Order: sequence, then structure tokens, then C-alpha cells
Amino acid sequence: MRVVLAPMEGVADASMRQLLSSCGGYDWCVTEFIRVTTVCLPDKVFYKYCPELLQQGFIDGHTPVRVQLLGQHPQPMAENALRAIELGSHGLDLNFGCPSNSVTGSCGGASMLKAPQSIFDVVKAVREAVPEKHTVSAKIRLGWENKDDCFSIVQAVQEAGADELTIHARTKLDGYKAPAHWHYINQVKQRFSIPIIANGEVWDRASYLQCQQASGCDDVMIGRGALTIPNLAQVVRGRQAPLTWLQVVELLIRYSEHEITSEKAKYYQSRVKQWLRYLSAFYPEADQLFRQIRVFKDTPSIVQVIRQYSL
Repeated sequence: MRVVLAPMEGVADASMRQLLSSCGGYDWCVTEFIRVTTVCLPDKVFYKYCPELLQQGFIDGHTPVRVQLLGQHPQPMAENALRAIELGSHGLDLNFGCPSNSVTGSCGGASMLKAPQSIFDVVKAVREAVPEKHTVSAKIRLGWENKDDCFSIVQAVQEAGADELTIHARTKLDGYKAPAHWHYINQVKQRFSIPIIANGEVWDRASYLQCQQASGCDDVMIGRGALTIPNLAQVVRGRQAPLTWLQVVELLIRYSEHEITSEKAKYYQSRVKQWLRYLSAFYPEADQLFRQIRVFKDTPSIVQVIRQYSL
């Protein structure tokens, strides 16, 4: 069983990856996507999205991080993939699943699900550029609108030489609406040999077991659920119960202490409120805390209220 932290754009940045991985249980984390156009990006872009590269590609020396790229042009994708590996990324992931309209509107992410040949071309170019000892993976959805398109998409990924594939068991038009159609992943596994990681609607141990049974996958990538239960990786493994609210407050304090002194300090207020909305799906106290701080416009007041919950 492998558990992977999903590349949640705008959410799972380096500080959040560090915080969640500190709870244990992740085999590796994937970065937010780095958008590739037609040029080879400067090293500073890779370090911005994946500062872990400065630490041999690990979080706190133990959890490996895999850079994810998003783009539709094979040669630039190949050049940037190789550079990410040279800088220390533990494998390379390709994004063919982001449903954001701003991404699909420029022919990236999930828009490529409409054209399996384009996916093939990108994966093949990247696989040929990256030394064989390094993993090349991809992340897809079942299709743009038709779930049955997943078979031609997976065929393209496998034939292009990818080592493994994560399938978010919804279409682009499904967005994030429940349910996740895990049984399609099982059908894919019966037709293809590429290793599959299941993704979508894993919120706790029970939903993981349901996903495992329906998809036929032991391996799982978790996204929003990790923001709801911070130690979810250990929970789905059956090793731990969810953190107590007091333990979550300690994480919130650690997160706050880091964020308010970082280069992203100006985003702290919106980011911590966003995280509390996720936490409130499991912790009623998080909703209460959110209601207390949502009116504040200054960071010190928010931090002070959070600290009161640890007393």
C-alpha cells in the first residue's frame, strides 16, 4: 500500500506539504503544477514551487517530493522534466487532469483528455528525456465528459512508456462533485498493466476501504481529505485515529508561526480561513473558530484567537 499527497494547486504548497508530511504516512508528495509553455524554465521557478530541491528533494530529510509539470508541447515538457530531475526531483509527474477553466482554456490540464494522441506525445517525449531510473508518472481524470474515454487515455499513457498513473475517478465536467466512480479504475486495471493509484473521495478509513474494494487499488492519492484530517495518511493505513482537536490546534499554531514570517505572509489570513473550512467538515470546533476569526482583517488578532484554543 502506497499513500501519496495530491498536488492541490493553490493549497498544497511547500509549507502545507511540510506540515501534513510531519504527521507521517506519505510515501511521497507531489508539487503544485509548474506550467510549461514553449521555453525551458529558469531554475528559480523550480525552487519556487519545490524548495525541497534545495534539500535533495526531501521534506525534513525523509519524505520525497515529485515535481509536477503541466503543458501541451512535447519538447519543452521534455526539457523541463529533465531539468527538474537534474535539480533533484524524485521522479516527474505530468498533469492531464486539472479542471480549472483558466488551465483548460489554454489547452492544458484536463483539456488534453480530449486528445489522447497529444497525451501520448507529451508522455513519450518526457519518458525519452528522463533517465530510465527515474519514475515518470501521470495524473488524469476519466475523460472530459464521457467516462468511457478513460480507456483510450490510459492506453496512450501506457504505450508512451509512463511508469505509473494516478486516476481521479471523475470527468472534467464532474468537477469535484460526489461520487467518485472508482469502478472505472477497476475496469482499467483489468485491461492494462500500468500500475494505478486511485484518487477521489477518500476522506477516512472507511471511504478508503470502499475505494480499495471498488477500484481494486491498494495505492491511493489523497487530496482534500488530507486538509480535513491532517493525519489522514496514517488513518487510511489503519495505524492511527484522527488527530484530536487539540493536536490540530497545535498544527494551526505551527502553520501560523511559519506563514506570518514567510514571503507568503500577505496570504496568511485567507489561507488559514480556507484551511479551517476544510477542517470543519470533521471538527465542529474548526467551524466555531472560523466564525470567530472571519471578521478579523489583521493577522495578530487571528493568531491570538487560535492560540486561545490551545489553553
